[in-house]
Amino acid sequence: MVMPVKPPRRRLPSLNALRAFETAARCGSFVKAAEELGVTAGAVTQQIRQFETWLGFPVFQRLAQGVILTDAAREILPRLTRGFDTLGLAVQDLRDSHHDRALTIAALPCIAQLWLSPRLMPLQSAFPGLQISVSAMEEPPDPRREPHDLAIFYLDTEAASGGMAAGQADAILPVCAPALAATIASPADLSRHTLLHDAVWRGDWARWLAFAGAAAKIDATRGPTFSLYSLALDAALSGAGILMGRTSLVAAHLADGRLVAPFALALSTPDRLTLITAQPEHAHPRQADIAKWLMESV
Repeated sequence: MVMPVKPPRRRLPSLNALRAFETAARCGSFVKAAEELGVTAGAVTQQIRQFETWLGFPVFQRLAQGVILTDAAREILPRLTRGFDTLGLAVQDLRDSHHDRALTIAALPCIAQLWLSPRLMPLQSAFPGLQISVSAMEEPPDPRREPHDLAIFYLDTEAASGGMAAGQADAILPVCAPALAATIASPADLSRHTLLHDAVWRGDWARWLAFAGAAAKIDATRGPTFSLYSLALDAALSGAGILMGRTSLVAAHLADGRLVAPFALALSTPDRLTLITAQPEHAHPRQADIAKWLMESV
């Protein structure tokens, strides 16, 4: 009988299938796992079925109200999550070792479009040869799974303590095209005009009207709602209505006169535009200088 000198490595399932299981188990939802992985829920379901076929038994109990982990799968999940995090950090270390790599920035979609985009050309002029990669996402990335050099989001003061706050606390106030502003003399005049809403900040009109003492006179819910702030802003620029503007996003349009604020009544918000930097061990070589430049560009 011949014994192998070096025993074979243990056979592993498809990495995609294993990743789909870990993400779905950690998130507690196939839909949320699909969002994190950037695939469809159907693709996650298929990968998990493939994983279960490889194992020979199910890892989820399918119930009418959703899915739940089996006891065995729940027990193994922490080790599997640590394993993927370790893999991610190893790959990140390899990526960080290349000094000419692109600087990666994650940002809220409206920040990426309206705040960051106008600064990219001046930024590249200030740092010749710099390559930049921008990812728009709804939530700040988890540095263990979605590492970025910089992240720019609206965070409240407490949450922002770990980052670098860019500029002053934000504020909201009505803004519109100059021709429309000429027809508005008091908050009561807003009742004759279309109110434009962003889906995320749907309650801003009600908050500002209460602040201005006009809540009882105007229906804060009427008017179209836009899934992207940039679409609502385009509507305001075209004269289609009055937008509840965030000063950090509309400042350039107010400065060049394309938008006008009919009232000098700005309501401070509890959050602020915050620039979050990667940990020093994963930092881009020019991260600190670029973060400083972006902060001073406000």
